[in-house]
Amino acid sequence: MYKTKVNNEFDYDLNPEEFQWDLIEAHDGYFHILMNNRSCTAVVLEADFENKSFQIRVENHVFEVSLKDRFDLLAEQLGFSNTKSKKVNEIKAPMPGLVLEILVSEGQTIQKGESVLILEAMKMENVIKAAGDGIIKSITVQKGNPVEKNQVLIELA
Repeated sequence: MYKTKVNNEFDYDLNPEEFQWDLIEAHDGYFHILMNNRSCTAVVLEADFENKSFQIRVENHVFEVSLKDRFDLLAEQLGFSNTKSKKVNEIKAPMPGLVLEILVSEGQTIQKGESVLILEAMKMENVIKAAGDGIIKSITVQKGNPVEKNQVLIELA
């Protein structure tokens, strides 16, 4: 069972087992559909698989379609639906250690996955990376400082 939204206007319950059609992919993104003794062509214009949203042209009509499966609906019920939109405001130490090097400066713009700091823990160098995009508001540690687990290392604006 899927919940679908078409052109941000209608919510449909879609059960694939009840949907009677023949669908054949002619070639990349082009589909031939037979349903209720009618034939039509559909083209996937845009596909965002992560967010389960698609732009599809059926004959001469363009539709914006978004899908929610049972896991998306359950996450929504449990209050987890806004997890993608949460902004990261701090970078914390994942373990106790010693700050070996700070790779960023205040006011610098950083992107998710960018290295910001090197932390030595148990004689190993650990590269601490940004969990999200942001601007460095303040650096709360200095090179050579010992840090505890979950201590704030960098604050983001």
